[in-house]
Amino acid sequence: MIRLVLPSHLRSLAQITGEVHLDVAGPITLRAILNELEARYPMLRGTIRDQATGRRRPFIRFFACQEDLSHELPDRLLPEKIASGEEVIYVVGAVAGG
Repeated sequence: MIRLVLPSHLRSLAQITGEVHLDVAGPITLRAILNELEARYPMLRGTIRDQATGRRRPFIRFFACQEDLSHELPDRLLPEKIASGEEVIYVVGAVAGG
């Protein structure tokens, strides 16, 4: 089981409280996780990644296992600690300002 923590505005949009638990079939990659998340919560389509290109939105970041996974290839296998549910993936809205 994959464990995700979403930013509060996305939890509100999807009417989620707490962590999201997902069963992902096949290799555990960011693409597979986001596909399952969007299938389960269709209102999140287009909020984390662009619907046309599948690319991560510029102000969204992914963190797990003390690593920034934001710039990893979407089909890269994620660590076993994520696949086993031992580690949580954090989806974070980046902060920008000037």
